[in-house]
Amino acid sequence: MANEKNITKQREDLVRLNKFLSHNSTYSRREADKIIEEGRVSIDGKVVTNLATKVSEDDLVKIDKKVIKADKNRMYTVIVYNKPKGELVTKSDPQGRKTIYDTLGKKYKHFLPIGRLDYASEGVILLSDSVDVVNKLMHSNLERIYKLKVDGEVDHKVEKAMLDGLELDDASEGAHEKSKIKSMTFAPFVAYQVLSANNNFSKLKVVISEGKNRELRRFFGHFGLNVMDLKRLEFGGISLNNLPTGKSRYLNKEEYRNLRKYLNSDDD
Repeated sequence: MANEKNITKQREDLVRLNKFLSHNSTYSRREADKIIEEGRVSIDGKVVTNLATKVSEDDLVKIDKKVIKADKNRMYTVIVYNKPKGELVTKSDPQGRKTIYDTLGKKYKHFLPIGRLDYASEGVILLSDSVDVVNKLMHSNLERIYKLKVDGEVDHKVEKAMLDGLELDDASEGAHEKSKIKSMTFAPFVAYQVLSANNNFSKLKVVISEGKNRELRRFFGHFGLNVMDLKRLEFGGISLNNLPTGKSRYLNKEEYRNLRKYLNSDDD
């Protein structure tokens, strides 16, 4: 029985070789595929060229003659999804509405979203197969950048609240109808820019460090401004990079490097 458990664990620990290399070296997955095909990678002294090869953290993996050691804290994947309007950030919906997983497909069914965007919002959603990464980023103060349109003019009262912050006993305007959260404290915005403003509508670009519980919709709702459009452009420096709506991508090499640096510093 114990042997069966060990075998099961070993199978669960196996990951694609290109994923192992990209998470534990400076190579991206695409670059890892190339050096595998070139015969520069060996496992336990044997050169491998099969891109479907899987390894565990106990295998001796080398690129040329350099040993690539597994870092358990790096064995995760993060993807960026450009969420369209009309999709829920949830596994399933009792009402049968479309979710992000309907678009992402089975490949990412075990990935968890790092924060949410409501049904009518769009833009950057990060997802990861690591619960630890999800929790750390979800509760971080990393900057979130949004572009939004509200149905009225952004006057000096709104701008003052963006600069100074806001504390409300009743922040139910703009909230989800089933939300039990009523009072909220809004920290000062990290930055904001009014792109255009008139009596009919205003367009803004804002930077905040949280973004929970429909924060922006509640904030502007307090001033009688309904958010007509809301798009998240960046999360913690990770942007869409021309990613089409409804498509996903892996983090690039630099994004992974910055993420690891942040996660490591966060652990200190």
